[in-house]
Amino acid sequence: MSIFDIQPYDKKFNDLLVLRDLTYNTIKSYNSMLRSYLAWVAACQKSPEEVSFEEIRTYLLSLKRVRSLSNRTINAHISQLRFFHLYVLRKNWDKYEIPYMKFNTKLPDILTLEEVNEFIATIPNLKHKACVALLYSAGLRVSEMRHLRYEDVSRKDMRIYIRPSKSRSDRYAILSRNALDILTKYWLSFGRPKGWLFPGTGINQPIVSFTVSRFITDHCHYLGWDRTVTAHMLRHSFGTHLYEQGYDLLTIQKLLGHKSASSSLVYVHLGTKTMKALKSPFDLGASL
Repeated sequence: MSIFDIQPYDKKFNDLLVLRDLTYNTIKSYNSMLRSYLAWVAACQKSPEEVSFEEIRTYLLSLKRVRSLSNRTINAHISQLRFFHLYVLRKNWDKYEIPYMKFNTKLPDILTLEEVNEFIATIPNLKHKACVALLYSAGLRVSEMRHLRYEDVSRKDMRIYIRPSKSRSDRYAILSRNALDILTKYWLSFGRPKGWLFPGTGINQPIVSFTVSRFITDHCHYLGWDRTVTAHMLRHSFGTHLYEQGYDLLTIQKLLGHKSASSSLVYVHLGTKTMKALKSPFDLGASL
């Protein structure tokens, strides 16, 4: 049995999350992690205020050793615990007592331009093809593509208005001529939607992320590819292909909606054409 009532903590926690104006996904994730932590605290027969930093370290180590969570995921738990202690419990948080874990950074996987063209050209369902064409050709996040409305697509200016999402700022994205052709065929064949550009099955709801992920995975299987293709891989491929065409990183940053230029630096590492053009100093000397 719990020796404390979880509800007051939960209510204050969520009220503060809303006041901080955190995103829906962050709130959902933080709530899941808080419930896990409070269940552990209750099992220890303590209240949250009584838990020491040593005990918090024990909890985090159990996430790693027992639940085998990744270092990145454990860092997310640490961020949630920090928020909970500072804003809900009004207790000091010592970053030296609870340090963030180091983690390896892996370069994202990308598709070649030929692979992208084959992938999109062979999608039989027009709605799915239009979704994927926009994800790649404009470098959109899934959430951005899902929430496109009819009026967001400007044929006259050949651009797409992207409403504030992860970066909390709006922007304009490229409207590809080829993508527009696919989008037009879809729009004419699927009831000419005037609200959500890609309506879902629910009443006045856009297509859901799971549906997008599923039809991308299904098409990958249909093609017999032995690799996993994701919507975010298409976005990374777009950024890399732009860099290989000679576009500067500031332009790519603005098109992708990155807050920081450092987020776009990954495309320097991913650009194979750039790597092939570089010469090692060892090759500038005399032949051996």
